[in-house]
Amino acid sequence: MILPIRAFGDAVLRKHCHEIKSDYPDLKILIDNMFDTMNSANGIGLAAPQIGLDIRLFIVDLSPLAEDEDYEDIAAELIDFRKVFINAQILEESGEEWKFNEGCLSIPDVREDVKRKETIVIEYLDENFVKHTETLSDMRARVVQHEYDHIEGILFTDHLSSLKKKLVKGKLIKISQGEVGVNYKMRFPK
Repeated sequence: MILPIRAFGDAVLRKHCHEIKSDYPDLKILIDNMFDTMNSANGIGLAAPQIGLDIRLFIVDLSPLAEDEDYEDIAAELIDFRKVFINAQILEESGEEWKFNEGCLSIPDVREDVKRKETIVIEYLDENFVKHTETLSDMRARVVQHEYDHIEGILFTDHLSSLKKKLVKGKLIKISQGEVGVNYKMRFPK
């Protein structure tokens, strides 16, 4: 089932999310719905707050990037990078900061350069509640950091300079008021 994505201004996007247990109700259905929702919006990541749930759950599927010539050097790593992250904790961020133009399904029509560390170590549970600790670099690290921020109540616009924040403020207000055209289901703050 395709769920509406919460728009900028929705309070749930600012919540520090809580951990879940393996008996979380209908978890498999929720994860399937999240992938359906993300795919219908042509996204590569989606966090639970973006569908209105303040739980530590996000998904990532980087396979669409594997066909992009900009990523041909890491295409093999991206093609199979479809993961569920439950109760994730970033243990370490390292390397140089690099800028990349980011966007977000909850903040349509706003894209800005964001600096992030190039490598992370993350600990998480998969959809079967098997614990993993992984070191990720390149686009894998960037997208995971973006989605991880969501479960911490942080949006990519929070990483912008004061000047950039002022420049996008008008767009953010319009999004929060529902004044944006998207080709996917959205729910705007009341």
